[in-house]
Amino acid sequence: MNASRPYFLLSFLPALAYWVLETYTSLEIALVGGGILGLVEMLLEKKISGHIHTLSKLNFGLIVILGGISLLEQEGLFFKLQPTFTGMAIAGFLVYKKIRNQSLMVEMLKDMKQKIPLKEEVYKKMEWHMCLFLVLFSAFMAYVAVVNDTATWLFWKTIGFYIAFGAFMLVEMVYLRFLMKRI
Repeated sequence: MNASRPYFLLSFLPALAYWVLETYTSLEIALVGGGILGLVEMLLEKKISGHIHTLSKLNFGLIVILGGISLLEQEGLFFKLQPTFTGMAIAGFLVYKKIRNQSLMVEMLKDMKQKIPLKEEVYKKMEWHMCLFLVLFSAFMAYVAVVNDTATWLFWKTIGFYIAFGAFMLVEMVYLRFLMKRI
């Protein structure tokens, strides 16, 4: 299979299944359906890209754990907190890399044997901004999970995230242009 094929739409499957099933069936069926499609998502990722990314494994683990808590408590809120925990885990990992004075982006570029086009300090600055974005978006997703309905949560977990991230990247590009003039 072609490892460069985009498969980001797969990440919508468990959330979409949960929303549809929660709307038309019971919480139990919605949680099981979301979990099964989480597993299908990982299997398709393996087929399409040749491996399963660590983030996909983390997300599936969270779906299973939070789905289990939701079943025990008979409350779908816990399942809907998955994006919050994922964002906080990624932000936490980026902070860990910063404490060790390492850059995840630079490491990834080196691992892929890519030329590093910017100075390492620029990547480190970008990663701090990314941490801030992830923490803020995670908090926002917790708020949406608690206050809003599942349809609103689904929007922000899927396309809303890409819209917010796109806006963040536009601001980041403007900032980088400013920063590059000063370095």
